[in-house]
Amino acid sequence: MFSWITGDSMYRSDSRGQLEFPNFYLPFSGHLDPDNRWITLARLIPWELAEEIYLKSLCDDFGAPALPARVALGALLIKERLGLTDRETVEIIQENPYLQFFIGKDEFAHVRPFDASLMVDFRKRFGEEGLARISEAVALASISQANGPDVAAPTDTSNEPPPAAGNSAAAQNTSADDAPPANHGKLIVDATCAPADIRYPTDVSLLNEAREKTEELIDALHAPLVGKTARPRTYRVKARRAFVAFVRRKKPNRKAIRQATRQQLAFVHRNLKFIDRLLENPNALRLSQLSRRLYRNLLVCREVHRQQLQMYATRTHRIDDRIVSISQPHVRPIKRGKAGRDTEFGAKLSISVIGGFSFVDRLSWDNYNESLDLIDQIETFHRRFGFYPESVHADKIYRTRTNRAYCTQHGIRISGPPLGRRPQNISAAEKKQTVDDEAIRNTVEGKFGQGKRRFGLGRVMAKLAGTSAAQISLSFLVMNLELALRRFFLSIVLVCHGLIGLFQATLGRSDQPSPRNHNQWPQHSSRPRPTFASHNFTHRPLAYLISKPYVNRLVELDAVHPNRDERMDRPALAPDFVFGSDRSRLVNIAQQHAAKDRAVRIGVPWHHPHLDGQKAVFSGIRHNADF
Repeated sequence: MFSWITGDSMYRSDSRGQLEFPNFYLPFSGHLDPDNRWITLARLIPWELAEEIYLKSLCDDFGAPALPARVALGALLIKERLGLTDRETVEIIQENPYLQFFIGKDEFAHVRPFDASLMVDFRKRFGEEGLARISEAVALASISQANGPDVAAPTDTSNEPPPAAGNSAAAQNTSADDAPPANHGKLIVDATCAPADIRYPTDVSLLNEAREKTEELIDALHAPLVGKTARPRTYRVKARRAFVAFVRRKKPNRKAIRQATRQQLAFVHRNLKFIDRLLENPNALRLSQLSRRLYRNLLVCREVHRQQLQMYATRTHRIDDRIVSISQPHVRPIKRGKAGRDTEFGAKLSISVIGGFSFVDRLSWDNYNESLDLIDQIETFHRRFGFYPESVHADKIYRTRTNRAYCTQHGIRISGPPLGRRPQNISAAEKKQTVDDEAIRNTVEGKFGQGKRRFGLGRVMAKLAGTSAAQISLSFLVMNLELALRRFFLSIVLVCHGLIGLFQATLGRSDQPSPRNHNQWPQHSSRPRPTFASHNFTHRPLAYLISKPYVNRLVELDAVHPNRDERMDRPALAPDFVFGSDRSRLVNIAQQHAAKDRAVRIGVPWHHPHLDGQKAVFSGIRHNADF
């Protein structure tokens, strides 16, 4: 061991250097950690449903045997969750035993599990609808587990026989049972655009690309005639110089843009005429002999020339089904009207957020009015859970007269002010409701940000329409799995802490009164001493408080004002947490009604003398537990 001392710092180096590879120590000794994130995540995925969807896209009569569905879906989830390329995904699976377990391997192997090119086939086989079904199953399973039997799938009673006509009591019971359930829950809806990986389109650059593609087509069609007839004169060098001269201009005016567009239109028109002549020549390459890529480029270039010629002639910049990329002709411009990004180029999708989980309700490459989807989204909510939402939180564009009338008919409150002139006097409760509605609606904006910054929705790298849609659905599937995984770990922490609290309450170590004077209130405080307004579970032991049905969501412990208006006055402090002499409770609890359906955290900043200073972790924040 050699050491170098420089000033106050020291650097030590092992004289032996790097160990030889056979002597490298493996810490897991042939066993995987059961608490690893990938092993836990594998328990949350419905592999049977994935295999059912996967088998529908395979052929039974011919072809090589396909890889298992778990390998396909697992590889897609690894790629999306870690933000890797297809090649990097295969390499990291080859190196990591936990990832090999995640994709269903029985033992660790040093060979590559599959070729990277199969990742495209995996996306095609599951497709947009298949991945959306898996994502919905994950979300519904987690929501049902968190809320208990109140949020369950509606049962089918269509095959049950009707009650006898003479039995009035049975008819009354049946009518009582058939009463629609009360509205419950919140539905948050919004729409966004998932931009595709294309160059920002301009008319001149698009026509220049079409010119290059048509020149490639001319060379392919003329290949059998080389040495027999001269190649058509395309002026490709002159056209290239004209385009380069235009793009070098920093700020071309309208006249220069129109002149460059006319030049490129003339070059493309000339190339298309030569292509038609070559197709009529029996000695040239036949149209059926063109590759799929060249034939597709021919069709796209003809349509691009037609659209650009029509817009040039009419002096407009809009046309139906406008093509903005020759390599991805399915991409359409989506007008969003947002600052800094007025137009986006990609797929437009409408999503709904329920209980923190995201559902893709519509995905289209054409622009559309998202307000027309609200009624279908509410009906889909009813199909999933068996009841309508209590409230709908949406942007201003959704608050149309038709949507408002539908929500009123089904007893659903829609966020936002009513139609008509704004009233002069607005109560404090209405203002608070508006603020709360906007805070709840911001949840969907957070989902968009998470998807675009973390899970690839900001730039969809897939090139085909089907694989791009599958990639978007896969992003929302991974987002739902991440949320389900966090709630799974949180439920384990809360259950363990509940058992500890129950055990400590059973031991009876708190027979003596607390040495703290909990009636003492700081003398310097100008506010009155707060009291505790109970809500549904006053005088319950803490162990029961954090056990079911509260194991999957946190409860907020706060002191409230003496007037019991449930306004949080301050966080609960140590003097407020007193263990009763009859051991019937630890604290009195105040919970805000506004936070009834959302996760809030327990804030206990001080030590409680009767609980030996236990530690607890909530939402990744470690507190000195008072309980």
